[in-house]
Amino acid sequence: MTTMDRSAGLEALEPLLGTWRMTPGSLEGAADPPHAVTTFAWLAGRRFLIQRWDVDHPDAPDGIAVIGADPVTGAYVQHYFDSRGVARDYAMGLTAGVWTLERFAEHPDFSQRFVGRFSPDGDSILGRWERSMDLGATWSPDFDLVYGRMR
Repeated sequence: MTTMDRSAGLEALEPLLGTWRMTPGSLEGAADPPHAVTTFAWLAGRRFLIQRWDVDHPDAPDGIAVIGADPVTGAYVQHYFDSRGVARDYAMGLTAGVWTLERFAEHPDFSQRFVGRFSPDGDSILGRWERSMDLGATWSPDFDLVYGRMR
């Protein structure tokens, strides 16, 4: 895949561009759920999409993610880093208004997946994170997450 091809494939990520308020629908053990703001913006050259988030709760991390296309397959990948020092790699998709993230890890770590559905107007995303302790054989809800576009 050429650089030109990768750049064209990244255009499909444009629905994510902008600033969003993130609100968890549920969070295990959180008495005072965090509220957060995330932004998606192109890195100069439009070869990577950068996501940054700030959370106003001491138990939830701030972070950054770099999203791009795998140079061989063209599939989206997200490289995630947060203020706890956590680094993860996710396979990512964005097709027909559905945003997905997924990674598989062995115990003592855990696998994760996210499915977010855009509203018809593109101004909200209703999503859910799930986790698995057995490499994806069984999944359990982790938390719901609602993105609302800020104007």
